Amino acid sequence: MLTKEIQKLSEDFYEEIVSLRHCIHENPEIGFQEFQTAQLIIDTLEKYGIEYQSGIAKTGVVGVIKGKNPGKTVLLRADMDALILQEETYLSYASKVNNRMHACGHDGHTAGLLGTAIILNSLKEYFDGTVKLMFQPAEETEGGALPMIEEGVLENPKVDAAFACHLWGNTPEGKVEICHGPMMAACDCFELKIKGIGGHGAMPHLTVDPISIAAYIITMLQSVVSRRMDPLEPVVLSIGSINGGDGNNIIPDSVKITGTVRTLNEKVHQQIPKEMENIIKGVCDTYGANYDFYYQREFPVLINDSAMTDLAGKAFSKILGEENVKELEKPYMGGEDFAYLAQRVPSSFAYIGISKDMDHPILHHNPKFKFDDKNLKILSQGLAQIAVDFLKK
Repeated sequence: MLTKEIQKLSEDFYEEIVSLRHCIHENPEIGFQEFQTAQLIIDTLEKYGIEYQSGIAKTGVVGVIKGKNPGKTVLLRADMDALILQEETYLSYASKVNNRMHACGHDGHTAGLLGTAIILNSLKEYFDGTVKLMFQPAEETEGGALPMIEEGVLENPKVDAAFACHLWGNTPEGKVEICHGPMMAACDCFELKIKGIGGHGAMPHLTVDPISIAAYIITMLQSVVSRRMDPLEPVVLSIGSINGGDGNNIIPDSVKITGTVRTLNEKVHQQIPKEMENIIKGVCDTYGANYDFYYQREFPVLINDSAMTDLAGKAFSKILGEENVKELEKPYMGGEDFAYLAQRVPSSFAYIGISKDMDHPILHHNPKFKFDDKNLKILSQGLAQIAVDFLKK
């Protein structure tokens, strides 16, 4: 229902949406600093007479479109932050800000959702209920979804379901991938400081060497994955940095190690830090060292609701045809804070393909990341169709 109208409106407003995307891309802003991006969103919503609330979780914006009659409420979300990265695409609309770049598609997510807003605002006489348009800060860093939830984005009116899309470099252009159940991993980080006793490199017996202890701990931590976890449960434990010492003949007092952990099972998610600390404590006790271990739980597992994923798949099939919508073969171990929304209301997240050559997929978080503007149409049309179908159901 309304598919042809959605597609026509998307074509009618396409050039404006592309212009918005280019403007956002030229002026990238990192987490909780998206003031210019938020203002552009506000200006666009005001232009089309769409009600909104700004300043949510500092820079977040929520637009509200009310249908002909009261009914259910559906939330559509886009993230709007950029990365700390120097762009090397040489596009005509490349970043104008040094060491800042939209290298993950959030410029497209934001512009695409604005396209959805314009479409649905034009069709609001044809559906009942309410559409909330959630423009979220800081997905790439500490996450803006949870702060927006805590400031009431799911209330007044109460949200019944939520949907989002990601322009995805591992999916072919013109295709959409959906996923029933776990889709993206819980994403945690940790910092470990090993505290020994420094001294002369020629007299290691008088020291407690934190470097040799660190090396042993790093090796042993891999046994958490290989020997303490069910081999059928996906787990990633990666060391990202190790720092300690300043000279070739000086044993330092301390070494700092940082890393990340990714899991898809909540039981495993809870078990991992306990297993890690058991190893850390055992090694440090053995060699007479002390330690500080800081484990930070970041985003939970993104788990799609089965019924909402069915709805999203059927909606995208109306836009692209059933042959171009498929089930994701396996989850990704990247993190996504849309997971907080999925914990609270029935939700679904989908990947919209942007890769023209699957032998060389587009790399996210890469200085050469770029995609064709035409993919914005699929995002705008797909989210609009999802909203209409949910509210009509």
